[in-house]
This record gives sequence, structure tokens and C-alpha cells, in this order.
Amino acid sequence: MTTITTVRSTTDGAERRPRLVSRAFALVLVAGVGSSTSFYLLFSALPRYADATGAGGVGAGLTTGVMMLATVAAELAVPRLVARFGYRTVFGIGLALLGIPALGLALAVTLAASASMAVILTACLVRGVGFAVAVVLGGALVASIVPAERRGEGLGVYGIACGVPAMVGLPAGLWLGDLVGYAPVFVLAGVSALAGLAAVKDLPGRRPEPEEPLGLAAAARKRELLVPSLFFAATTVATGITATFLPLAGGAVSAWALLAHGLAATCTRWWAGRNGDRHGASRQLVPGLVLSASGIALLVLVSSPLAVLAGMVLFGVGFGLTGNASMAVMLDRVPPSSYGTVSALWNIAYDVGIGLGAAGFGLAAVHTGYPAAFGLTAALMLLPLLAGTGARKRTRTPAEQACTA
Repeated sequence: MTTITTVRSTTDGAERRPRLVSRAFALVLVAGVGSSTSFYLLFSALPRYADATGAGGVGAGLTTGVMMLATVAAELAVPRLVARFGYRTVFGIGLALLGIPALGLALAVTLAASASMAVILTACLVRGVGFAVAVVLGGALVASIVPAERRGEGLGVYGIACGVPAMVGLPAGLWLGDLVGYAPVFVLAGVSALAGLAAVKDLPGRRPEPEEPLGLAAAARKRELLVPSLFFAATTVATGITATFLPLAGGAVSAWALLAHGLAATCTRWWAGRNGDRHGASRQLVPGLVLSASGIALLVLVSSPLAVLAGMVLFGVGFGLTGNASMAVMLDRVPPSSYGTVSALWNIAYDVGIGLGAAGFGLAAVHTGYPAAFGLTAALMLLPLLAGTGARKRTRTPAEQACTA
């Protein structure tokens, strides 16, 4: 997919920045909002529902772990599926795989009063495949549609569009589950994903690329792509932990803390993208990781509502910085034909981190308790700093590259 950028001149000869929003970009935003709403409504609600059915903390961790394992496995195949069937078809299938299992859970709850753990995990498995499609194609389409010199800002806007549902959906899934029961939450998640199909039908199909895309295995072996993805993966480990276990460890303040995290991350992503376009995104990676780890370290005081809220705000700011910067840095280092591969690698880092974080924390907390497990998590999050020399090397922005070309 190629992008034609038109630069207009003002009457005094000064150049305007190319237009950011187009019809194609708006359609990707609509589809992204639908998939994100569906995913995050159940991301926090399903672990609690599994716990309430008697599966306990291990079962709660499995719901997240199984879904993210399916997501990672499916992400390996998405670039190849797109090359064969096109964006429109694959994105539509992904939204259906997100929405239909959620409606199936609602039906199971309605008919049998509660869904078995086997039904819950099956739904998580299928939804994980659908989520893989949505996140990989969303990032790749944004990178292809938005002008290169505004790519970071475009990713930030897309992050806001998908981050608002995350910000609202994580606590709303908990609140609505307590208020009206889980069946309506499952229905809302299913309808949200299927509603995104209205936008997908006008997305582009297959488009030939002038050069062969980079394979995922080859991309993972490149240090300039691997290091930013490790920085991001470290923050997503904490995301899986907080979304899954903070409602169990933090009590009534957990929903507010998840909301605060989402708000901080969403607001930060737009600023990070706009600032990164001008000054280089790679310089945001180390501060973002340190802020994220500091926020999780505050959760050692999980019995204090103030510490939980402050920690989640700090973690949200760091997560927003690291997430946007890592994607922008990786995209700047590959040709357009490999945008899908980079998006897949970035999302694999996201999903592996979430899955390992949720599963590993559950096992650790059984032996150490929640406070010590949060402290251990904060320390482990800083490990990518040992490999971060390449990440700290400043990458020129696309605008700077154009000026010196």
C-alpha cells in the first residue's frame, strides 16, 4: 500500500504539514474502536467471572493467558493471510471471531446460569485469534495511510481511538458485571465487535508491494527492531498483571485505578507521537520504561488506595510513552512493504508480555503474596535496559530524513 502525500504552500511560501485525517484513516479508526471496545470489556470481566464460578486465581490467570497465547499464534499468520486475501476480508473475519464467541458466552450464561470453564476458555481462544487480526491490521493500515512525517502523531491518534475503549471498558466490565450481571456485558462486547464490520467493507483489498516484506523471524533477529519490542514487552507484562489481578488484590479502588491508568496512557500516546515526530521517538523509550516500573513498584503498597491510584497513573504515562515510541521507531527502520511485519512483531511483544505476566504473576503471588509479587515485577521490568544501548541511539524523524535527502 502506498501513500501519496501532497504538500501545499501558503501565500508566504511556507509549507503546511500534510493532512493527517483521510476517509481511509477514519474507517480504520471506526473498526479499531469496535474491536478495542469488545476486547477490553471482557479483559477484566472474564477473569473475575472465572473466579466467581469457582476457578480461583489460577482460573482467572488462565483466561488471560489462553487468549493471549491464541493471539500470539494467530499474529504469526496474519501478514501472510493479508497477502493472500486482502485487508478487508481478513479484518472482517477477525471482528466476527471477536464478536460471536462473546454472544455465545451470553447465551451459555442465560441458558445454564453460568458458563463452564471449558466454554470460557474456548471463547477466549477464539477471541484471541480475532484480536490478533484486529491489532495487526490496525497498526499496519495506519502506518501505510498516514504521511511518514506525521506517522507518530497518526499512531497516537489511533492509540487514543483504541485507548478510550480500553480506558472505559476495563472498569466498565467490572462495574456492569456487578450492576446488571455478566450476560449483558458479554452481549455488549459481541455487538461492539460486529458493529465494526460496517467500516471494514470499505477498507482496501490486496495491493501489490514493490519489494518483498521482511519475515517475522528475520525481523526478530534484527537488534534495531528487537530492542524496542523488548522495551514495550516489559510494560505489557505489567498490563496483563494489573488488568487480571489488581481487581483481586486492590479491592474497591481497582476499577478507578484501571480507569486512571487508561486515561494517563491514552493522553500520553498522542503527545508522545507528536513529540516523537519532531525530536525522535527513540529518546522516549528509556524514560517510558523507568516510569512504568516505578508505577508498578508503588503497588507494593497495594493496601493503600492512594498508592494504587498514583502507581497506576505513573504506569499509564510510562506505558503510553513506550508503546507509541517503540512502534514509531520500528516503522522508521523498515520499508513500507514490512509495515505489517513490524505491526505483528510489536503486537506479539504486547501479547506475550500480557500472557506471561498474568500467568507468571498468578503462580508467584501464591508463594509471595501480592505486594512482594508487584515488587518483583517492577524489578524484572527494568531488564531491557541492559540491552538498550541500541534503543537509546536517536533515530531521525521522517521529516529530518526528508530535509537531508
